[in-house]
Amino acid sequence: MAIEPHPLLSAYYADRGDRVAFVRALFDRTAGDYDRINNWFSFGSGDAYRRGVLARAGLGPGQRVLDVATGTGLVARAVARLQQGQGWILGLDLSAGMLAVARQRLPLDVVQGRAEALPLPDQSFDALTMGYALRHVADLATTFGEFKRVLVPGGRIVLLEIGRPSGRFAYRVARFYLGAVIPALARLASGRDGAALMRYYWDTIDQCVAPSVILEALHEAGFEDVECRTTMGMFRNYLARRPC
Repeated sequence: MAIEPHPLLSAYYADRGDRVAFVRALFDRTAGDYDRINNWFSFGSGDAYRRGVLARAGLGPGQRVLDVATGTGLVARAVARLQQGQGWILGLDLSAGMLAVARQRLPLDVVQGRAEALPLPDQSFDALTMGYALRHVADLATTFGEFKRVLVPGGRIVLLEIGRPSGRFAYRVARFYLGAVIPALARLASGRDGAALMRYYWDTIDQCVAPSVILEALHEAGFEDVECRTTMGMFRNYLARRPC
């Protein structure tokens, strides 16, 4: 049974079959300005945070890492710093525009594709990362099945996400900042497309399923050592391991 990360967002696409084309086109149009928008969103702390999460999850030299939904390569760059030149990273993304920017930022091998149908061999990676894009897949069950397929036995996944805060006050602050302030700033950087991207970003956060649903989907896909670590009430890291 399919497990959608959020309901149909009819303000952006009328039918579920239109979602992939909408997301691809939106990220293609905003690829050149994405890093600047992200830096505003994270107050410049995003790179250090990503490296810390990945390091604590055990990523480092000598590993073959698949970075799914690599975008402009923000997570891939953090992995590369931890590898210190010893290892291999493959970036996969739906958007050709994002992949082009990623290769400008980092000498990165890339492939265009979807998380739900990875165009890659079985058991070919030691670790899999994904940064703030789980909300953009069509089906969590299919996606996690693909993640397990391409990992070696004992291979780990690290999914960085952002979720809706549970407290009423924290939610109101997040809704104002992510749903109004950031889109307004993004309009300055990338015009209407940048504003649309960040409004969509917030709506997927606001409508995303609870962490318990994601954890259960990981269990159902056959992963072990499944857990969710939360920072500041809304930054969530989902960790899991393929059984040996």
